[in-house]
Amino acid sequence: MTQTTDRTLEETAAHLRLVITRTARRMRQEVGGELRAPNASALTTVELHGPLTPSELAEIERVRRPTATRILRNLEEEGLVERTPDPKDGRSALISLTGEGRVRLRRLRKRKNAYLARRMRDLDPGEVGTLERAAEILEQLLEGDRTPARGEGRA
Repeated sequence: MTQTTDRTLEETAAHLRLVITRTARRMRQEVGGELRAPNASALTTVELHGPLTPSELAEIERVRRPTATRILRNLEEEGLVERTPDPKDGRSALISLTGEGRVRLRRLRKRKNAYLARRMRDLDPGEVGTLERAAEILEQLLEGDRTPARGEGRA
């Protein structure tokens, strides 16, 4: 196996970044303005790691606390999340997904998945397998960025 040069890694990283960014933008366009990207990301984080505090959400999303608070306020106004008192800290609240939040996420995912499936329909099985392997590799790359949160590991 040959050793990859720093230049090759940088070029590949630049190409990969561009393709990932364009793919994400196209999927956002598929769902229209139904939910802005930061709100959708926060909603998914609440689903995966909740219930969690606004500070925990800010940490996981890598945003400042006021930004997380603003996003949560928007999600709460749309009825997608709810706040309950944090039993460990009376000054804080725990954020959870509502039934409508779950429905909205399912609908958005279904539309995005359908978009990708349509685009992949004409690929040969080997290319589909390559994409599956690429998804696994990307997941491994992201594992280093994971921040454990309250409730992680629950089904």
